[in-house]
Amino acid sequence: MRHTIRHVRVTPIAFRDPPLLNAAGIHEPWALRSIIEVETDSALIGINETYGEQAMLEVLAKAAPALQGLSPWDLNAMEARVKALVQPAGARSEFLGEQISLAPGTHVSKNVAKVISAFEVAMLDLQGQLANAPVVDLLGGAVRTSVPFSGYLFFKYAEHIGSPYRPDPFGEGLSPEQLVAQARHMMDHHGFKSLKLKAGVLPPEQEVATMLALAQAFPGTPLRIDPNANWSVATSLKAAEQLQGVLEYYEDPAPGLEGMAEVARACDVPLATNMVVTDFKEFAQNVQKGCPVRIVLSDHHYWGGLRATQQLSRLCQTFEMGLSMHSNSHLGISLIAMTHLAASVPLLSYACDTHYPWQDDDIVQGGRLHFEDGSLRVPRGPGLGVRIDPEALLRLHDNWLHCGIRNRDDLGQMRKYDATFTGKQPRY
Repeated sequence: MRHTIRHVRVTPIAFRDPPLLNAAGIHEPWALRSIIEVETDSALIGINETYGEQAMLEVLAKAAPALQGLSPWDLNAMEARVKALVQPAGARSEFLGEQISLAPGTHVSKNVAKVISAFEVAMLDLQGQLANAPVVDLLGGAVRTSVPFSGYLFFKYAEHIGSPYRPDPFGEGLSPEQLVAQARHMMDHHGFKSLKLKAGVLPPEQEVATMLALAQAFPGTPLRIDPNANWSVATSLKAAEQLQGVLEYYEDPAPGLEGMAEVARACDVPLATNMVVTDFKEFAQNVQKGCPVRIVLSDHHYWGGLRATQQLSRLCQTFEMGLSMHSNSHLGISLIAMTHLAASVPLLSYACDTHYPWQDDDIVQGGRLHFEDGSLRVPRGPGLGVRIDPEALLRLHDNWLHCGIRNRDDLGQMRKYDATFTGKQPRY
Protein backbone atom coordinates (compact mmCIF):
# COMPACT_ATOMS: atom_id res chain seq x y z
CA MET A 1 0.00 0.00 0.00
CA ARG A 2 1.34 3.46 -0.88
CA HIS A 3 0.85 5.78 2.05
CA THR A 4 0.33 9.41 1.10
CA ILE A 5 0.05 12.55 3.19
CA ARG A 6 -3.42 14.03 3.16
CA HIS A 7 -3.40 16.64 5.93
CA VAL A 8 -1.11 18.79 8.07
CA ARG A 9 -2.26 20.24 11.38
CA VAL A 10 -0.36 23.02 13.14
CA THR A 11 -1.45 23.75 16.71
CA PRO A 12 0.09 26.72 18.52
CA ILE A 13 0.73 26.20 22.22
CA ALA A 14 2.10 28.14 25.19
CA PHE A 15 3.63 26.90 28.42
CA ARG A 16 4.97 28.51 31.59
CA ASP A 17 8.49 29.89 31.31
CA PRO A 18 10.44 31.18 34.34
CA PRO A 19 11.83 34.75 34.60
CA LEU A 20 15.22 33.84 33.13
CA LEU A 21 17.55 36.75 32.37
CA ASN A 22 19.64 37.06 29.24
CA ALA A 23 21.46 39.72 27.24
CA ALA A 24 18.25 40.69 25.41
CA GLY A 25 16.19 41.08 28.58
CA ILE A 26 14.09 38.44 30.31
CA HIS A 27 11.87 35.54 29.28
CA GLU A 28 8.19 36.32 29.14
CA PRO A 29 5.85 34.27 31.37
CA TRP A 30 4.79 32.10 28.43
CA ALA A 31 6.98 30.37 25.84
CA LEU A 32 5.48 29.75 22.40
CA ARG A 33 5.79 26.55 20.35
CA SER A 34 3.78 24.86 17.63
CA ILE A 35 2.91 21.19 17.34
CA ILE A 36 2.96 19.61 13.89
CA GLU A 37 0.82 16.59 12.99
CA VAL A 38 1.23 15.11 9.51
CA GLU A 39 -1.52 12.60 8.74
CA THR A 40 -1.56 10.00 5.98
CA ASP A 41 -4.50 8.45 4.16
CA SER A 42 -3.94 5.35 6.31
CA ALA A 43 -4.51 7.43 9.48
CA LEU A 44 -0.87 7.31 10.60
CA ILE A 45 0.26 10.56 12.22
CA GLY A 46 3.81 11.86 12.34
CA ILE A 47 4.54 14.55 14.92
CA ASN A 48 7.00 17.31 15.61
CA GLU A 49 7.50 20.47 17.68
CA THR A 50 8.93 23.77 16.46
CA TYR A 51 8.80 27.53 17.00
CA GLY A 52 5.46 29.16 17.70
CA GLU A 53 5.83 32.87 17.00
CA GLN A 54 3.24 34.46 14.70
CA ALA A 55 5.59 34.70 11.70
CA MET A 56 6.36 31.01 12.01
CA LEU A 57 2.69 30.06 12.24
CA GLU A 58 2.00 32.05 9.08
CA VAL A 59 4.79 30.48 7.08
CA LEU A 60 3.86 26.96 8.27
CA ALA A 61 0.29 27.58 7.08
CA LYS A 62 1.61 28.84 3.74
CA ALA A 63 3.87 25.80 3.27
CA ALA A 64 1.58 23.05 4.60
CA PRO A 65 -0.03 22.34 1.17
CA ALA A 66 3.42 21.29 -0.06
CA LEU A 67 3.03 17.96 1.73
CA GLN A 68 -0.31 16.93 0.29
CA GLY A 69 -0.05 13.85 -1.90
CA LEU A 70 3.56 13.10 -0.97
CA SER A 71 4.77 9.82 0.44
CA PRO A 72 6.35 10.15 3.89
CA TRP A 73 9.57 9.02 2.16
CA ASP A 74 9.62 11.93 -0.29
CA LEU A 75 11.83 14.25 1.75
CA ASN A 76 13.62 15.74 -1.25
CA ALA A 77 10.32 16.55 -2.95
CA MET A 78 9.05 18.12 0.26
CA GLU A 79 12.13 20.36 0.44
CA ALA A 80 11.75 21.47 -3.18
CA ARG A 81 8.06 22.25 -2.71
CA VAL A 82 8.64 24.18 0.53
CA LYS A 83 11.33 26.29 -1.10
CA ALA A 84 9.06 27.05 -4.06
CA LEU A 85 6.18 28.12 -1.80
CA VAL A 86 8.11 30.06 0.81
CA GLN A 87 10.81 31.61 -1.34
CA PRO A 88 9.92 31.44 -5.04
CA ALA A 89 12.81 31.59 -7.51
CA GLY A 90 13.83 35.17 -8.23
CA ALA A 91 11.68 36.64 -5.49
CA ARG A 92 11.81 37.31 -1.78
CA SER A 93 8.95 35.91 0.23
CA GLU A 94 6.86 38.33 2.23
CA PHE A 95 7.90 36.24 5.22
CA LEU A 96 11.60 36.82 4.63
CA GLY A 97 13.25 39.77 6.28
CA GLU A 98 15.77 40.18 9.04
CA GLN A 99 14.82 40.47 12.65
CA ILE A 100 17.45 41.49 15.16
CA SER A 101 17.53 38.90 17.89
CA LEU A 102 19.88 36.88 20.04
CA ALA A 103 18.08 33.71 19.03
CA PRO A 104 18.72 32.61 15.41
CA GLY A 105 15.59 30.50 15.60
CA THR A 106 13.48 33.65 15.64
CA HIS A 107 15.12 35.07 12.51
CA VAL A 108 12.45 35.04 9.80
CA SER A 109 15.27 34.87 7.24
CA LYS A 110 15.67 31.23 8.25
CA ASN A 111 12.04 30.34 7.60
CA VAL A 112 12.78 27.99 4.70
CA ALA A 113 15.20 25.95 6.81
CA LYS A 114 12.85 26.04 9.80
CA VAL A 115 9.84 24.81 7.82
CA ILE A 116 11.84 22.07 6.13
CA SER A 117 13.02 20.91 9.54
CA ALA A 118 9.51 21.06 11.00
CA PHE A 119 8.10 18.82 8.27
CA GLU A 120 11.16 16.58 7.93
CA VAL A 121 11.04 15.39 11.54
CA ALA A 122 7.31 14.61 11.31
CA MET A 123 7.90 12.70 8.05
CA LEU A 124 10.78 10.77 9.62
CA ASP A 125 8.44 9.91 12.48
CA LEU A 126 6.01 8.52 9.89
CA GLN A 127 8.81 6.59 8.17
CA GLY A 128 9.78 5.02 11.47
CA GLN A 129 6.23 3.93 12.11
CA LEU A 130 6.00 2.40 8.64
CA ALA A 131 9.35 0.62 8.98
CA ASN A 132 8.85 -0.25 12.66
CA ALA A 133 12.18 1.40 13.38
CA PRO A 134 13.33 4.35 15.52
CA VAL A 135 14.31 7.58 13.79
CA VAL A 136 17.93 7.07 14.83
CA ASP A 137 18.04 3.93 12.65
CA LEU A 138 16.73 5.92 9.67
CA LEU A 139 19.67 8.27 10.25
CA GLY A 140 22.18 5.47 9.99
CA GLY A 141 21.94 3.86 13.41
CA ALA A 142 22.93 4.78 16.93
CA VAL A 143 26.59 5.32 17.76
CA ARG A 144 25.61 5.87 21.40
CA THR A 145 22.63 4.54 23.37
CA SER A 146 22.23 7.66 25.48
CA VAL A 147 23.00 11.34 24.91
CA PRO A 148 24.64 13.57 27.55
CA PHE A 149 23.11 16.96 28.38
CA SER A 150 24.42 19.88 30.42
CA GLY A 151 22.87 21.76 33.31
CA TYR A 152 21.82 25.17 31.99
CA LEU A 153 22.14 27.89 34.65
CA PHE A 154 20.46 31.30 34.50
CA PHE A 155 20.51 34.49 36.49
CA LYS A 156 16.84 35.00 37.30
CA TYR A 157 14.24 36.70 39.42
CA ALA A 158 12.23 34.77 41.98
CA GLU A 159 9.01 35.22 40.01
CA HIS A 160 7.50 37.12 37.11
CA ILE A 161 6.23 40.63 37.55
CA GLY A 162 2.54 40.54 38.39
CA SER A 163 2.78 36.93 39.64
CA PRO A 164 0.83 35.34 36.75
CA TYR A 165 1.22 31.92 38.37
CA ARG A 166 3.05 30.24 41.25
CA PRO A 167 6.82 30.82 41.34
CA ASP A 168 9.17 28.15 40.05
CA PRO A 169 11.04 26.01 42.63
CA PHE A 170 14.48 27.50 41.90
CA GLY A 171 13.83 30.90 43.48
CA GLU A 172 16.00 33.95 42.92
CA GLY A 173 19.33 33.49 41.19
CA LEU A 174 21.39 36.69 41.24
CA SER A 175 24.39 35.94 43.47
CA PRO A 176 27.21 33.38 43.16
CA GLU A 177 25.81 31.55 46.17
CA GLN A 178 22.34 31.33 44.62
CA LEU A 179 23.76 30.06 41.31
CA VAL A 180 25.77 27.40 43.13
CA ALA A 181 22.54 26.28 44.81
CA GLN A 182 20.79 26.30 41.42
CA ALA A 183 23.56 24.15 39.96
CA ARG A 184 23.41 21.73 42.88
CA HIS A 185 19.67 21.33 42.35
CA MET A 186 20.25 20.60 38.66
CA MET A 187 22.93 18.03 39.38
CA ASP A 188 21.08 16.37 42.25
CA HIS A 189 17.81 16.06 40.32
CA HIS A 190 19.11 15.29 36.83
CA GLY A 191 22.67 14.08 37.30
CA PHE A 192 24.25 16.57 34.89
CA LYS A 193 28.02 16.22 34.58
CA SER A 194 28.69 19.68 33.08
CA LEU A 195 27.30 23.17 33.62
CA LYS A 196 26.71 26.23 31.43
CA LEU A 197 25.99 29.75 32.65
CA LYS A 198 23.91 32.17 30.58
CA ALA A 199 25.82 35.40 31.09
CA GLY A 200 25.87 38.89 29.58
CA VAL A 201 23.32 39.93 32.20
CA LEU A 202 25.09 41.34 35.27
CA PRO A 203 28.35 43.29 35.39
CA PRO A 204 31.08 40.95 34.10
CA GLU A 205 32.97 40.87 37.41
CA GLN A 206 29.88 39.40 39.09
CA GLU A 207 29.53 36.75 36.40
CA VAL A 208 33.23 35.88 36.61
CA ALA A 209 32.84 35.56 40.38
CA THR A 210 29.91 33.20 39.79
CA MET A 211 32.01 30.99 37.49
CA LEU A 212 34.82 30.89 40.04
CA ALA A 213 32.30 29.93 42.75
CA LEU A 214 30.99 27.12 40.53
CA ALA A 215 34.52 25.89 39.88
CA GLN A 216 35.21 25.82 43.61
CA ALA A 217 31.90 24.13 44.47
CA PHE A 218 32.14 21.49 41.72
CA PRO A 219 35.84 20.78 41.13
CA GLY A 220 36.55 18.94 37.89
CA THR A 221 33.10 19.68 36.43
CA PRO A 222 33.30 21.04 32.85
CA LEU A 223 32.07 24.65 32.86
CA ARG A 224 30.98 26.93 30.01
CA ILE A 225 29.88 30.57 29.94
CA ASP A 226 27.71 32.28 27.30
CA PRO A 227 27.60 36.11 27.42
CA ASN A 228 25.47 36.14 24.24
CA ALA A 229 27.82 38.60 22.51
CA ASN A 230 27.14 41.19 25.19
CA TRP A 231 30.81 41.80 26.04
CA SER A 232 33.28 43.90 24.10
CA VAL A 233 36.46 42.24 22.88
CA ALA A 234 38.40 43.88 25.72
CA THR A 235 35.92 42.65 28.33
CA SER A 236 35.91 39.17 26.77
CA LEU A 237 39.69 38.92 26.98
CA LYS A 238 39.81 40.23 30.54
CA ALA A 239 37.22 37.65 31.62
CA ALA A 240 39.09 34.88 29.80
CA GLU A 241 42.24 35.79 31.72
CA GLN A 242 40.35 35.77 35.02
CA LEU A 243 38.82 32.39 34.16
CA GLN A 244 42.08 30.80 33.06
CA GLY A 245 41.86 27.04 33.61
CA VAL A 246 38.13 27.16 34.41
CA LEU A 247 36.37 27.06 31.03
CA GLU A 248 35.67 24.01 28.89
CA TYR A 249 34.69 26.42 26.11
CA TYR A 250 33.82 30.10 25.72
CA GLU A 251 30.51 30.73 23.94
CA ASP A 252 29.79 33.91 21.98
CA PRO A 253 31.59 36.39 24.24
CA ALA A 254 31.88 39.20 21.66
CA PRO A 255 29.60 40.33 18.80
CA GLY A 256 29.99 39.06 15.24
CA LEU A 257 32.49 36.81 13.55
CA GLU A 258 35.03 39.66 13.45
CA GLY A 259 34.74 40.15 17.20
CA MET A 260 35.01 36.42 17.83
CA ALA A 261 38.09 36.24 15.60
CA GLU A 262 39.73 39.04 17.55
CA VAL A 263 39.07 37.21 20.82
CA ALA A 264 40.31 33.93 19.36
CA ARG A 265 43.65 35.47 18.37
CA ALA A 266 44.42 36.32 22.00
CA CYS A 267 42.60 33.52 23.84
CA ASP A 268 43.58 29.86 24.18
CA VAL A 269 40.10 28.68 25.24
CA PRO A 270 38.11 27.27 22.28
CA LEU A 271 35.28 29.53 21.15
CA ALA A 272 31.79 28.12 20.59
CA THR A 273 28.79 29.71 18.91
CA ASN A 274 25.13 29.50 18.08
CA MET A 275 25.13 33.13 16.91
CA VAL A 276 27.77 33.60 14.18
CA VAL A 277 27.76 30.14 12.55
CA THR A 278 24.07 29.39 12.08
CA ASP A 279 23.94 28.13 8.48
CA PHE A 280 26.27 26.68 5.86
CA LYS A 281 27.15 30.07 4.38
CA GLU A 282 28.30 31.32 7.77
CA PHE A 283 30.18 28.04 8.28
CA ALA A 284 32.14 28.79 5.09
CA GLN A 285 32.88 32.34 6.29
CA ASN A 286 34.28 30.94 9.54
CA VAL A 287 36.49 28.52 7.60
CA GLN A 288 37.72 31.32 5.33
CA LYS A 289 38.85 33.20 8.43
CA GLY A 290 40.80 30.20 9.69
CA CYS A 291 38.09 28.85 12.00
CA PRO A 292 38.25 31.30 14.92
CA VAL A 293 35.09 29.54 16.10
CA ARG A 294 36.13 26.01 16.98
CA ILE A 295 32.79 24.59 18.18
CA VAL A 296 29.41 24.83 16.45
CA LEU A 297 26.36 24.56 18.68
CA SER A 298 23.94 23.20 16.11
CA ASP A 299 20.17 23.33 16.25
CA HIS A 300 18.20 21.19 13.81
CA HIS A 301 15.21 23.53 14.09
CA TYR A 302 16.97 26.23 12.06
CA TRP A 303 19.81 24.31 10.37
CA GLY A 304 17.26 22.61 8.11
CA GLY A 305 16.53 19.38 9.93
CA LEU A 306 18.17 16.21 11.18
CA ARG A 307 19.83 15.23 7.91
CA ALA A 308 21.23 18.73 7.35
CA THR A 309 22.73 18.65 10.84
CA GLN A 310 24.37 15.34 10.01
CA GLN A 311 25.98 17.11 7.03
CA LEU A 312 27.14 19.84 9.40
CA SER A 313 28.70 17.19 11.62
CA ARG A 314 30.73 15.82 8.72
CA LEU A 315 31.95 19.32 7.88
CA CYS A 316 32.99 19.85 11.49
CA GLN A 317 34.99 16.62 11.31
CA THR A 318 36.59 17.73 8.04
CA PHE A 319 37.77 21.03 9.50
CA GLU A 320 38.65 19.53 12.91
CA MET A 321 35.95 21.51 14.71
CA GLY A 322 33.83 20.47 17.65
CA LEU A 323 30.07 19.97 17.64
CA SER A 324 27.34 20.14 20.24
CA MET A 325 23.69 21.30 20.33
CA HIS A 326 21.96 24.54 21.22
CA SER A 327 18.58 24.71 22.92
CA ASN A 328 15.81 27.15 23.62
CA SER A 329 12.64 26.71 25.66
CA HIS A 330 11.27 23.41 24.40
CA LEU A 331 9.19 20.39 25.34
CA GLY A 332 9.67 16.66 25.00
CA ILE A 333 9.15 16.23 21.26
CA SER A 334 12.01 18.60 20.44
CA LEU A 335 14.16 17.02 23.15
CA ILE A 336 13.56 13.53 21.74
CA ALA A 337 14.31 14.67 18.18
CA MET A 338 17.59 16.16 19.45
CA THR A 339 18.36 12.87 21.17
CA HIS A 340 17.84 10.75 18.03
CA LEU A 341 20.03 13.16 16.08
CA ALA A 342 22.80 13.35 18.66
CA ALA A 343 22.83 9.56 18.92
CA SER A 344 23.36 9.26 15.16
CA VAL A 345 26.42 11.50 14.74
CA PRO A 346 29.84 10.03 15.64
CA LEU A 347 31.09 13.56 16.39
CA LEU A 348 29.49 14.90 19.54
CA SER A 349 32.26 16.77 21.28
CA TYR A 350 30.37 18.16 24.27
CA ALA A 351 27.19 17.54 26.25
CA CYS A 352 24.16 19.19 24.62
CA ASP A 353 22.28 22.21 25.95
CA THR A 354 18.72 21.87 27.15
CA HIS A 355 16.19 24.20 28.78
CA TYR A 356 14.00 21.22 29.60
CA PRO A 357 14.52 21.26 33.42
CA TRP A 358 13.15 24.82 33.46
CA GLN A 359 9.80 23.68 32.08
CA ASP A 360 7.26 22.02 34.37
CA ASP A 361 4.82 20.72 31.75
CA ASP A 362 4.99 18.56 28.64
CA ILE A 363 2.93 17.43 25.71
CA VAL A 364 4.06 13.82 25.40
CA GLN A 365 2.13 10.84 26.71
CA GLY A 366 3.45 9.60 30.02
CA GLY A 367 4.48 13.04 31.24
CA ARG A 368 7.95 14.44 31.74
CA LEU A 369 11.03 12.75 30.31
CA HIS A 370 13.72 11.76 32.80
CA PHE A 371 17.48 12.19 32.60
CA GLU A 372 19.63 9.37 33.93
CA ASP A 373 23.03 10.59 35.16
CA GLY A 374 22.61 13.67 33.01
CA SER A 375 21.81 11.71 29.85
CA LEU A 376 18.69 10.74 27.94
CA ARG A 377 18.28 7.26 26.54
CA VAL A 378 17.48 6.97 22.85
CA PRO A 379 13.94 5.60 22.45
CA ARG A 380 13.77 2.28 20.62
CA GLY A 381 10.09 2.48 19.67
CA PRO A 382 8.95 3.24 16.12
CA GLY A 383 9.60 6.76 14.84
CA LEU A 384 10.39 9.31 17.50
CA GLY A 385 9.20 6.93 20.18
CA VAL A 386 6.86 9.46 21.80
CA ARG A 387 3.25 10.39 21.09
CA ILE A 388 1.15 13.47 21.84
CA ASP A 389 -1.03 13.53 24.94
CA PRO A 390 -4.30 14.92 23.51
CA GLU A 391 -5.41 16.40 26.84
CA ALA A 392 -2.06 18.18 27.22
CA LEU A 393 -2.35 19.52 23.67
CA LEU A 394 -5.76 21.00 24.43
CA ARG A 395 -4.54 22.51 27.70
CA LEU A 396 -1.42 24.08 26.17
CA HIS A 397 -3.37 25.37 23.19
CA ASP A 398 -5.81 26.98 25.62
CA ASN A 399 -2.80 28.65 27.26
CA TRP A 400 -1.89 30.07 23.84
CA LEU A 401 -5.41 31.36 23.27
CA HIS A 402 -5.39 33.28 26.55
CA CYS A 403 -1.75 34.23 27.24
CA GLY A 404 -1.82 37.33 25.01
CA ILE A 405 1.66 36.67 23.58
CA ARG A 406 2.18 36.07 19.87
CA ASN A 407 5.87 36.96 19.45
CA ARG A 408 8.78 36.54 21.84
CA ASP A 409 9.83 39.93 23.21
CA ASP A 410 12.49 39.66 25.93
CA LEU A 411 13.31 43.36 25.53
CA GLY A 412 9.73 44.52 25.99
CA GLN A 413 9.29 42.24 28.98
CA MET A 414 12.46 43.61 30.61
CA ARG A 415 11.20 47.15 30.24
CA LYS A 416 8.36 46.24 32.60
CA TYR A 417 11.05 45.86 35.27
CA ASP A 418 13.39 48.62 34.05
CA ALA A 419 11.96 51.25 31.70
CA THR A 420 15.48 52.47 30.83
CA PHE A 421 16.67 49.09 29.54
CA THR A 422 17.80 49.38 25.90
CA GLY A 423 19.19 45.95 25.05
CA LYS A 424 22.14 47.66 23.38
CA GLN A 425 25.03 45.35 22.55
CA PRO A 426 27.71 44.96 23.64
CA ARG A 427 26.61 46.34 26.99
CA TYR A 428 29.86 45.73 28.84
